[in-house]
Amino acid sequence: MDESNAPIIEGATARAVAALSVAPLALFLDVDGTLLDLAARPEEVVTPVGLVATLAEAERKLAGALALISGRSIDDIDRLFAPLRLRVSGVHGAEIRFDPDASTEPTAVAGLPLSLLTALRRSVEQFPGVFVEDKRFSYTVHYRLAPSAEQPLRNIVKALVDSLPIAVDVMDAHCAIEIKSPCFNKGGAIAAFLSTSTFGGRTPIFVGDDTTDESGFALVTARGGYAYSVGRPRAGAVNGFSGPRAVREWLAEFVERGGCA
Repeated sequence: MDESNAPIIEGATARAVAALSVAPLALFLDVDGTLLDLAARPEEVVTPVGLVATLAEAERKLAGALALISGRSIDDIDRLFAPLRLRVSGVHGAEIRFDPDASTEPTAVAGLPLSLLTALRRSVEQFPGVFVEDKRFSYTVHYRLAPSAEQPLRNIVKALVDSLPIAVDVMDAHCAIEIKSPCFNKGGAIAAFLSTSTFGGRTPIFVGDDTTDESGFALVTARGGYAYSVGRPRAGAVNGFSGPRAVREWLAEFVERGGCA
């Protein structure tokens, strides 16, 4: 089976998510929209009081088998959760850090063309509130402050992408359009972690909230694990959490219980 295209879970509707148990688990968590509430701009998200301590204790109880799987860069993730450093994948799998004390390793050979970034920024100038985020391996067109511009922006992105001499993926996010190389994704990042001694032999769980997480849902399902979506049903996942607050409470309940997983 192609693990990045595992079958959709039939009947994946809202239901209670089982509490994290004492079984040997590997926990993978998206950040924006999963652990953290979304904001109008990426730099405006807030890390709730107590979350850093909860993550640190969850990682300890899991013997290190906890990783953040995000569309943000690893530098940005470290800033959000400082002083805590975790195992982490950034920019949808283009960056990875296998150990908290190690340096970041790029999994992508090269970033996207700067000419595409320039063209995107020039094209969105006509839409107040719309901006393009440069993550080197990914460009994101944000329209949360201008929702009526969604369709024109999709048309612009399609035209620019179709004119490129290279293949790229275009993905939907929350009020955003992600453009990245097809050579990496979140499922690949989770697979890389599962190949290490810290995560190997454990049942994987992945919690995410949007289309960019679906490769991760497919991967953990194919590996006999569990995929949970946040906020709404997603292909390949059980819609187990109403929002980021519910995810944080789930983690807090786990760290407050005795024992290790």
